[in-house]
Amino acid sequence: MWRLYLSLYYFTLIMGTTMAVTANSWLVTWLGLEVNLLGLMPLMSHLNKKYSSESTIKYFLIQTMASGMFLFSSIIMSTEFMHHSLEINSINSFMLCSALFLKIGAAPFHFWLPEVISGSDWKMNFIILTWQKLAPMIIVYQAAPNPIYFSIIIIMSSIISGIQGMNQTCLRKILAYSSINHSSWMLASILYSLTLWFCYYLIYLLINLSIIMMMISSNTRHISQLSKFFTLNKNMKIMFLLSFLNLGGLPPFLGFLPKWMTTLSLVQNTFYFVTTLLIIFTLITLYFYLRITLSTFSINSEESLINYFSNMNYFSIMINIYSLISLMSCTMLTNNL
Repeated sequence: MWRLYLSLYYFTLIMGTTMAVTANSWLVTWLGLEVNLLGLMPLMSHLNKKYSSESTIKYFLIQTMASGMFLFSSIIMSTEFMHHSLEINSINSFMLCSALFLKIGAAPFHFWLPEVISGSDWKMNFIILTWQKLAPMIIVYQAAPNPIYFSIIIIMSSIISGIQGMNQTCLRKILAYSSINHSSWMLASILYSLTLWFCYYLIYLLINLSIIMMMISSNTRHISQLSKFFTLNKNMKIMFLLSFLNLGGLPPFLGFLPKWMTTLSLVQNTFYFVTTLLIIFTLITLYFYLRITLSTFSINSEESLINYFSNMNYFSIMINIYSLISLMSCTMLTNNL
């Protein structure tokens, strides 16, 4: 019976996102976001754990606040234009986009994201860090916010994620700050091209899925626990290292491709200052990625390759191998963009 309920909740989650993305009215868009939230809440709270319940309440309150701001903007726009048009003025755009930035956890509206992620299980973390960004970011593209305000959000997300993520030891919080950093890049890409954003989003989703599946199999919460899991498996260490370097966008991994394309778009549109800050603070995020992985290589222990493939996650292997071989072929395609 519980599996039937789970299927219903996941269907509601997907249906809400689809409704929000395809709507031609701001009020219907708001309704889609609420249906999406309605499907996610039972999934977050079904574990019946202390931290899970606390994270669910925090997430619900934040999303309710953001939905209230979004609804207020929608009502104003419907009253002003007397029809359900997607055309909006600058004030309503500011309020509406602020609500959407709060929903995805972009700085300076990021305060809730690390706490919610640290208290949720890995499956819910994957949904919050990836799927829950889909509808709000597409709506941001439709809202066409002021480029100056947009640039401020991008810069703050990049700076705050780089600085606050450096001293974290909780793996969930590290992925949360990583998500904020990637949000800055995705917002920068969606500023010019929805296609470029979708490519970035899809690559980010696959890399995150690979890492979170390894986290689930290792059942770890803090960096110090990784050494116990990697003690008997040298190859798992290597795959873990490759996954985080891929997430950090280091060439020759596939994660470098969307950042490279976004950088080209920003430079072509003379956003030199924004581009410089994005690159600098992305290099800082590489520091705590390397800190996670290289710390496990310094452990002196007897390592075994026995039962490696029976214990290893095949999907993670495929994603990392694909990331290594696909960048060169994808680079050829970018010359025609």
